[in-house]
Amino acid sequence: MKPNELVGLLFLARDVAHSTHLNTRSYAKHVALQEFYESIVDLAAKFAEAYQGYHGLIGPISVPAARKTTNIVEFLQGQVEEIESGRYKVCDRDNTPIQNIIDEIVGHYYASLYKLRFLA
Repeated sequence: MKPNELVGLLFLARDVAHSTHLNTRSYAKHVALQEFYESIVDLAAKFAEAYQGYHGLIGPISVPAARKTTNIVEFLQGQVEEIESGRYKVCDRDNTPIQNIIDEIVGHYYASLYKLRFLA
């Protein structure tokens, strides 16, 4: 995974979460998804800015096509697994400031998954 691909993936997560947020009948799910999509863009920007400050520009960002799913929990779980498996391709393990931001992103996914699984 390249850094611009990570940012595109996070933008896709925002789009899918926002769409699901607008179409749910569950208030708890509505709130959890709003918290997720409002924060994930800030984390994407934080990552991109720090990465570019350290490594230089990441290049064009494109949002990948969403995989067909009706289950937001499965969608977010798949994304966080993809992020975790690709994090050391994005930047070296020793680049702790950038890895710390990726940790924040992963933590945000898991906190949101908790709310969607057990509180919604």
